[in-house]
This record gives sequence, structure tokens and C-alpha cells, in this order.
Amino acid sequence: MSARVRAIAATVVAPLLFWGCAVGPDFLRPAPPATDRYTADPLPTQTASAAVSSGAAQHFVTDRDIPAEWWAVFHSAALDALIKEAIAANPNLSAADAALRQARELRKAGEGAFFPLVQGGFSASRIKTTSQLSAPTAVGGVFYYNQYTPQLSVSYVPDVFGATRRTVEGLAAQEEAQRFQLEAAYLTLTSGLVGAFVGEAELRDQIAAVEEIIRAQRESLGILRRQLSLGQAAGADVAAQEAALAQAEATLPPLQKQLAQQRDLIAVLLGRLPSNQPNVKFDLGSLQLPQDLPVSLPSKLVEQRPDIRVAEENLHAASAAIGVAIANMLPQINLTGDFGTSALTIGSLFGPGTAFWTLAGSATQTLFDGFTLLHKKRAAEAAFDEAAAQYKVTVLTAFQNVADTLEALKSDADALKAAVAAETAAKTSLDITQRQLSLGAVNYLALLNAQQTYEQAVVNRVQAQAARLADTAALFQALGGGWWNRADVAGQVWGR
Repeated sequence: MSARVRAIAATVVAPLLFWGCAVGPDFLRPAPPATDRYTADPLPTQTASAAVSSGAAQHFVTDRDIPAEWWAVFHSAALDALIKEAIAANPNLSAADAALRQARELRKAGEGAFFPLVQGGFSASRIKTTSQLSAPTAVGGVFYYNQYTPQLSVSYVPDVFGATRRTVEGLAAQEEAQRFQLEAAYLTLTSGLVGAFVGEAELRDQIAAVEEIIRAQRESLGILRRQLSLGQAAGADVAAQEAALAQAEATLPPLQKQLAQQRDLIAVLLGRLPSNQPNVKFDLGSLQLPQDLPVSLPSKLVEQRPDIRVAEENLHAASAAIGVAIANMLPQINLTGDFGTSALTIGSLFGPGTAFWTLAGSATQTLFDGFTLLHKKRAAEAAFDEAAAQYKVTVLTAFQNVADTLEALKSDADALKAAVAAETAAKTSLDITQRQLSLGAVNYLALLNAQQTYEQAVVNRVQAQAARLADTAALFQALGGGWWNRADVAGQVWGR
């Protein structure tokens, strides 16, 4: 290699010696909130209990891990089968998975900038030179000739200031964000299906309670009509009972409508059309209330919640964008090389004197652009501040979700205990009133009041049972759902 070639090579390669530092901030993961609990007051050791289905006392177990299939704690084979089908067929999961694959390929495409771009070309041309030239271009005085030129072009942009590394860093962060979006979709689907399951069970139990009340009121109406025929009851009492029966019957269609809509929801979550609903029917008695509830440490919640991890990766991508903006303000270096041959016939392409090559290096520094690059850098810094604020909001909301759910679980247990006691008392009162009415000891108004009180007590009890189950599922959702224990992700590094 000649001295001139070595000098050119040294000139264009020298910038590579400085490749090793990337401008812009290095991302640091935000520290978890400095707190050791979620609620203002310490959690009790256990909740209240009641002698009814879903009435067992629940215990809060600090720092207990969450199983991947957390819904299995309800011990319902029907629920397990539904969730298995939903995971396999729900289109939201398919869409989130496709988005993750897209983000992965975009990150890999960005990594291509670390390598030279090599392109091959071939050109063939037919040329006529002018006869007025004193020395014709063609050999032997021929003015028509062919020219063939195969050529290899190489270009490379050395990552001197880390623009490429920061770009890939941002793409990798976006890939991780999409990965946690997939986990969020997975958690939303499973928790939504558990909620729909509980919702259908609650509605079925409410409908059963209302139907029982309607049956009892029809019996009362029959008694009153017989008493009216014997002159032992007033027509006003019969009319009042007919109105009460009609009022109870009027509560049934709205519940049936809600049940039909709940069934439609379950079908769609399963990836089916509403017309293709599952055959299985659910009731509250088919679900077992878990007695030991996990309460993750607050410092672990930021690791477990998919929405927090998404916000963190968005913050990471915004940090990398600042580095890209800074690198764009610095000299832009480009290395190019062309290698090839050119001849008048294909057979002589690789003969002596046909080769040519070019090595070139360039460095361009923007001197004035109307402060465009400066404002882009400031915009990137503002985007980082926005992402930081959004991350904080996400963390605060997550802690609020957990705190709200823990408070709800305590209140739900108290509410169910009170509802069971109220139902028991209302049933006793109704039985006594019915016996007294048959003996003529009380008027019909007393029976009507007792029936209405009992009807509301039954509905309140069913709602309290469902609330305990629903809020238990909400706690598992609020704590992240145990995705980190799934077999398909256990061996992966999640944003570390």
C-alpha cells in the first residue's frame, strides 16, 4: 500500500479510535417509594368472618409471592377452563404479541446501523464518441463501443458520539415497554374474566333470591285472596299485596338483562361471538374464597406492576432520545469506499489496468440551522420530564389501587358479616309476622314491611358475597398478577 493510501486510510479511520463514549445521560432506574405499607393504618391480622359461603376470615400475608395462575386460588375448574380458552383465543393478546414482535424487529433493524452498508452494482452502456475528437476514445479509431462496470460500494457511519447506541437503546426500551404491555393485556384479560365470572354468579344468585321472594309473595297473595273471600281480609290488603308482587316482578327483567349482557361479555373475552356463549353457568357457591392473601412489599410493587414497568421503559426511551439529540449537534462523520473494474468487453473486466477504487471520509458540522437542533434537544429534555411525571403518576395510582383494595377487603368482610346478621334477623321477623298474620294478630301492612325488609337483606347479602370475591381478585390484579412466575418468562431478563 502506498504512503498516500495509508495516509487516506489513517485519516478516515482515526475517528474510530474515539468510539467508546455515548453523549447524553445514562439512564438510572427510579428508586421505589420510601414506604413500608400501603394504607394509612396498619393492616389487621385478619378480617371479620361470617357463617355463610365466602364468609371465611382472610389473612394478609406480607411479602408472599403470587402464583402465575393466581385465579386457581378460587378452586373453580370452570373458571380455570374459561381462562385457559381465553388466553388461547382472545384477539387482544394476539394484537399485543404482534406489537411486541414488531418492536423486536425494529430494534434489530436499528442494530444494523452498527455495521457497514455494502452494495453491489453492475452497469452496461453503449457509447458513441464524436468524430471531431483529435484522439478518439475508442481503441483503433472505433467510435462505437460498449462499456461494462461492476462495482462494490461500502459506506459506514462510525458511532463516534454514540448516536447509534442511544438510538438502539431507545428501541430496546420501546421493545421492553411493549413486552410489559403484553403482560398488562394478559393481566387485564384474566382479571376481567374473573370479574365477569363473579358478576354472572352474583346476578344468578340475585335472580334466584328475587324469584324466591316472588314465589313467597304469590303465596301471600293467595292467602289474602282466600281470606278476602271469607271476609277475613280487606280489599285494600289484597291490592297492596298485588302491588308488592308486581314491584318484585319488575325487578327481575333488569337483572335478566344484566345477566344476558354479562354472558355476552364472557363470550367476547373468550374470543367468541356473543351468539356462541359457553354452556357452563356460574354461581357464587362454585367459588372458594382464598383465606391467605398476599401483600407484596411496596418496594417490590414497582417491579411487579406491568403498567409501572411500561412507564419506566418509556422514561428510559426518553432518556436515550436526549443522547440522540445531543449527538446530532456534533460532527457527523461518514466513510465511503468504491471498488470495481471497467472494460470494453466482459471478458477483459478483470484484466490489467481495469481496476479502480476510491476511499473517502467526510465530517460535517452544522454551523447554523436556525437553532433547529438546539430546540430538538430541548424538546427531548421536555419529553423526558413528561415521562418522569407520568411515571410518578403511574406509581401513585398503583399504590392507590393496592390501598383501595386492601381497605375494600376489610370493609367487605364487615359488610358481609352485617348482611348475614341482617338477613337472619329479617327472615326471623318475616316468619313471625306470617304466623301472626295467619292468626289475625297483625295487619297486612306489617307483613308487607317484613317481606320488603327480607327481600333487601337477601340482595345485600348476595352483593356482599360477590364483593369479597371480586375485591380478592382485584388485589391479585393490583399486585401485578404473578406474571414473573410463568414458565414462559421465568428464564428471561425483564428490563434488567
